[in-house]
Parts: sequence; structure tokens; C-alpha cells
Amino acid sequence: MSLADSRLARVRAVADAVLYEGYLLYPYRASSSKNHSRWQFGVLGPPRASAAAFAEDPRMSLECLLRVAPDSGAAAGSSVTVHLRFLQAQARSVERRVGEEHVPVDRLVVDGQSLLSWQEAVECEVTLPPYPLDERSEEAGAGTVRTTVDVPGGEDTEEVRDRTGAAVGRIVRRRSPLTATVDVTARAGPGPDPSLVRLGVTVVNVHPDTASTKDEAIRLSLIGAHVLVQAEGAGFVSLLEPPPGAVDAVARCRQHRCFPVLVGLPGETDLVLGSPIILYDYPEVAAESAGALFDSTEIDEILTLRVMTMTDAEKREARATDPRAAEIIDRCDAMSTESLQRLHGVLRDPHPPTGEASDATYDAGDVPWWDPAADAGVAPARDSVVVDGVRVAAGSVVRVHPSRRADAQDLFFAGKEARVTAVLSDVDGSTHVALVLLDDPAADLHEWYGRYLYFAPDEIEPLDPAREESRS
Repeated sequence: MSLADSRLARVRAVADAVLYEGYLLYPYRASSSKNHSRWQFGVLGPPRASAAAFAEDPRMSLECLLRVAPDSGAAAGSSVTVHLRFLQAQARSVERRVGEEHVPVDRLVVDGQSLLSWQEAVECEVTLPPYPLDERSEEAGAGTVRTTVDVPGGEDTEEVRDRTGAAVGRIVRRRSPLTATVDVTARAGPGPDPSLVRLGVTVVNVHPDTASTKDEAIRLSLIGAHVLVQAEGAGFVSLLEPPPGAVDAVARCRQHRCFPVLVGLPGETDLVLGSPIILYDYPEVAAESAGALFDSTEIDEILTLRVMTMTDAEKREARATDPRAAEIIDRCDAMSTESLQRLHGVLRDPHPPTGEASDATYDAGDVPWWDPAADAGVAPARDSVVVDGVRVAAGSVVRVHPSRRADAQDLFFAGKEARVTAVLSDVDGSTHVALVLLDDPAADLHEWYGRYLYFAPDEIEPLDPAREESRS
């Protein structure tokens, strides 16, 4: 079932990124040990799995807040529609033809191209009937509507022929049936605001079969499971940045293995995504991204460059592993220099004059944006910062007092005297002071290599300038 509604269609790119996160990991080859432990996010495992199956928790749930008109007449038209989305594992078995029989094999080479046995996935999406909000109750569980979701299994066979037309084998794809329940409930409050409604959505894998191995468990799992919830006649409240009147109510919402964030265009409040991956409100796929790479916490530029360094043999195996892997390899191979540069040089201004986030390409002519020469007005060796009324610059002697960002290593430097090597500013306008410790035997070497310690101005104490002159 497709997301036909235009408002839902706008968030499909983000929802699909959640759906396929971890589907296939770099280097995208079946022989890679990383890809022996796929399906990393949003996996709802079968409830009757043995300990040896290492199945995931069968349940995920979310609670979020909506604001509706407080009078019952206006609330009568308010409702929510839940869209459950997940992947169904599909085992792809390659079989060689031997006489009139077919024998399963790990690999079948046909006209120089390899076909591999592997585990694919099929997209599943179920849209539940609208749930009215006008019958909400003060009691937990009252008014709960349960929907049972049954996804049939299946088997598809694809004949494989060589260039002469001779049948040399076949590909058999098998899927196990899946069963889950979705509970939707709404209740008033909490709190004195009559317009707030607490909505709960719980998804549970209730497959009746026992899974005794990891492969069996994943075949009976909902993979990449998440929900899109659409409101009609009501608006969702941000749980990350709640308005003052809803802070206490937000604190009482409970989440289990997923978290609801606002999605759509900034400012819209009719859609939330219950994601198993940590996201912020109104997430989006970067415009510079040329396509999905699936690897967790992916960085497009780094992964694209790594794909480009793969050998021809490695790329052939990746293409044989999965059609989506083949798309990644082909896309990276065909990427132009201009497209690759787009992955690297865009700065986002979080505080533009209009108050809206904007993107701008940093144009430094022929000088890369990371080169200090791109801005002749910046001179770390000459720049200074005033601390406690004292000018601090390269050569100044200070005492270190790690505070607001102190970690275990920073604490080793507490009370140490250091020499300032540079004063720097970052693109966000923050100032950083680069130091080398005076009692460090390797201080000269660190300075030569440029391996400095960095502290904020409020973490250093200027020492007597006379002492500074005596050390110079």
C-alpha cells in the first residue's frame, strides 16, 4: 500500500532512510563479516525465540501529545491514522540445474557474472483505519483499538538462462508469514490543559512459531519497523521543544525502542515519525546526497570515496550480492568531480538574518574553504582574546582550568601552566585558545607538529606578563 497523500509523500525520503538503515553495510559484499549481522535498527523479533536465536525484543511503543479544540464539538472531527512500515526478510537461494534437478549453491557463474545466495527484503506498509480522538478517556487503556496485521509468506521462482538460451539454474525467493498487532489509544491530558491528548501506539510481533536460530528469528521479524502517524483536525506537540504549557505532560510520555519526532515542512504539526533511530524534529535527507548508502551514521563523501577505491573484483562481488548494492557501486563509479565536490563544501547558517535556516556554498575562489588563506582577515598567530581584562595571544603564559567541557583527559591538565600558540575562531563564532604545556618534555615537538590542546577563554587564567617576558 503506497503513501498517496501528498503530505505523507514529502516525508517518504526520510521514512525510507529509516526503513533501510543498516540494510547493507560497506563494503556491500556478502563475504564481509559486517554483513553477517545486518538488520540493526527497528527489529521486532518473534516472541517465541530460543536464547540461541538472539532475537530482538518483539515490542516497540511510543507516546506523544496532540492539541485539539477543548470543546467536544470541535474535537468530534479529530482523528489520527497510523501507517506501519517495515521490511520482510526474503531468502534468495541460487540453484544450479543438474539434469532435471536443481541443487542449491552459494554461487552460480553465468556468462562471467556471479549470482549469489543472499537475504533480501520486501517493503511492507499497512495503513490502519482512522482512530477518532473524541472518545478519549481519563483511564489508561480505555478506548484502545487493536488491529491485527497479517503479512503472507510466499515463494517466487526465476529461471536463469545463459546467452545461448539454455536453462542453467534458477533463483528461488522465499518469505515467511508475519503477524503483528498494533494498539492505538488516546486519553486526556495529563495536566490541566483540556486541549492536550496523549496518544499511544504499540506494535508487537506476535508470530506463533518458535525460532531456534538467528536465521529463523530474522525471517520471523519485522525489520526497520517504524510508524508514521497523521493527524486530522489536531496538531502534534514537539517532545523535543515543547511549549511551556506542555512541558510536564511531555515529561510523562513514555517511549520504548522508538521516539516520535515532527516530520514534514518546518512548522507543520500534522505528522510524526516514530523512529527507532535518534532524530531531531523535521529531519531531512541532505540535498547533496546522491542516494542511499545504508551504512549506519553514513557520511556520503567518505563512503563514496571508499567505494571508488574498491578493486574491480570487490565491485563485482558487491554487484552480485544485492541489486541495491549494484546501484551504489554504479552510482559511485559514474559520479562526476562536480557531484563529489557537492558532498564536501556546503555550509549551513543556523542563524541567518531572516530567522530561517539557509544553505550557502562557501566560495573562496581557487582556495579550499578549509585553508586559512581563504580568509586573509584571520591570523591565528597574531589574533588575541581578552581574558579577565588581560590580552592573551600567541606567546602568553596561562594556567589551565578545565570546566564546562572537561573530560577525563582534560582534568589531567588542571592547574598546569601553558604557553599560548594561537587564538582561533570557528565558523560558529566561538573562540578557541591553542596551548602547549610548559612542563611537557615534548612541548617543542607538539608545537612543531601542530598538536595543540584547545580550551575556551573562560578555561584559562592569564599569568603575570612579567613572567611571560622572562620565559621568552
